[in-house]
Amino acid sequence: MRRLGLLSMLTALLALVSPVRSAHGQGAAVEPPAPAAAPVPLDRVVVRWHAPETGGVRRPQFIFERELAFEARIEALADPDAEPGLYRDRHVRAALDRHIAETLLASLPISPAPTSVEVAQRAEAARFALELRARGRARLLAAAAAEGVSSDELDALLRRQARASLYLDRMVAPMLEPSDFELKLVLRSGATPFKEQRYEDVAPALKRWYVAQRLAQALDTYYQNARARVSLNIVSAR
Repeated sequence: MRRLGLLSMLTALLALVSPVRSAHGQGAAVEPPAPAAAPVPLDRVVVRWHAPETGGVRRPQFIFERELAFEARIEALADPDAEPGLYRDRHVRAALDRHIAETLLASLPISPAPTSVEVAQRAEAARFALELRARGRARLLAAAAAEGVSSDELDALLRRQARASLYLDRMVAPMLEPSDFELKLVLRSGATPFKEQRYEDVAPALKRWYVAQRLAQALDTYYQNARARVSLNIVSAR
């Protein structure tokens, strides 16, 4: 899916997001790279938004074209009904909602504040969850490569997800450390990717899967309640 397709999808979403205003803007010009320099992907803002949690109108937040396209690719990979290799308007909308929800949660204070080690551990768990949603590490890396997303940019996304998950766990409801009893009940339900397998053989993977499912549900619930506080603009090219 080319970038023009992403912009068209965002424009089509104007009527679906409230409150939304369209804005016009263009990325700042950059100096052409020296002949020996490696090519650097150009990027531009496609969404500008703000909310009280992130500092209000005085501290606008920006979403760039490449990162939103990458996140839409992940939504498409996670969609069992999606056509392989393509993302649709529903995937762009889901990616936009998830991005804003994670940013809101990651900006809120956590008590007690997580240590750098805890954030790193949660980032690794977020990486597993992202690979699970993309249906494999290879597909995740291919999606990143398709949009020119670097390893540093991917790490930043994982840290955002880590802080969001820590906020949900500590400030909303514990969900990062389910008990063995809870996990065994989930396994017996048959609603997991580990049907007909012994708990002892799949316990670590089952835990990561179950936590990822709970976090996704909590994230969606949080954003449904926060949506009215978000003011969002689609920034279209001239």
